[in-house]
Amino acid sequence: QVQLVESGGGLVQAGGSLRLSCATSLSTFSSYNLGWFRQAPGKERQFVAAITSRGCRTYYADSVKERFTISRDNAANTVYLQMNSLQPEDTAVYYCAADVGVLSRYYDSRVYNYWGQGTQVTVSS
Repeated sequence: QVQLVESGGGLVQAGGSLRLSCATSLSTFSSYNLGWFRQAPGKERQFVAAITSRGCRTYYADSVKERFTISRDNAANTVYLQMNSLQPEDTAVYYCAADVGVLSRYYDSRVYNYWGQGTQVTVSS
């Protein structure tokens, strides 16, 4: 059974930083494209960042560019999301996701096959 487990969420003041981790049980981790999404109360799930299976390409939502960094550690089967300069608008449940296919629509949550349970990020003003 494939499992993705997010951690690192919490409460932080505006301007602060958090580093989210997503540990996976993917047997061929390096073959998967990985993404981070978030969902705020009453909102649709929103693309945050993605990284290709080789780790050579990264993609970011305009709202998080220059503030968030996605990375992966294939040896640890883990994907990270470093979040800096957090703002209240970043408050959401953050989910990691994995897809073994060709990542052509990285921004579309529907292309990802596996999802974690999410970790809450709350940014206070």
